[in-house]
Amino acid sequence: MRNKKRVFRYFTIMDYENEGEFLREQHKQGWKFTKVSFLGIYHFVKCNAEDVIYQLDYNQDGISHKSEYVQMFEDCGWEYLLDFVGYSYFRKPVSEMKGKEEIFCDDESRLEMMKRVFKGRMLPLIIFFFCSIPPTIHQYSLNGVTSPFTIMQITILIIYLMIFTKFVVKFKDFKEGIGK
Repeated sequence: MRNKKRVFRYFTIMDYENEGEFLREQHKQGWKFTKVSFLGIYHFVKCNAEDVIYQLDYNQDGISHKSEYVQMFEDCGWEYLLDFVGYSYFRKPVSEMKGKEEIFCDDESRLEMMKRVFKGRMLPLIIFFFCSIPPTIHQYSLNGVTSPFTIMQITILIIYLMIFTKFVVKFKDFKEGIGK
């Protein structure tokens, strides 16, 4: 019987709640999350099936003050797991919770995390996006769309545009939902 498994799953930077729910479902099926590697490969080990809440936080300041940051969550009963591309992963069994617990105590703290995601992850992508437009236009003017390099550049620009759009829509919906 296999004691380890890997699952490919892709989540955008705004899908942190869906990612936590995915990890929870795996744990309910008897697979405990151990790590995630690039390209969305999630690693699990066999365990007793249990309802465990997984939560993610994006906080670059927390990473620079690691011990205090982790201790703050551990004091509230959350187990720190790992950091991956700016996100910190935590888990806590439902049996140890007093009602509904989340690492974000209110909508304002969720909004602050989304702002940190924007500054830490989206802003560099936006800069890269705008810096890549002139070379793409230049390649297109020289070779048209027939060049594989031009096709690749246009494809990347379209993907970035989709990521930006999804982030902006989710951010706007959340802000409107909390009345900010």
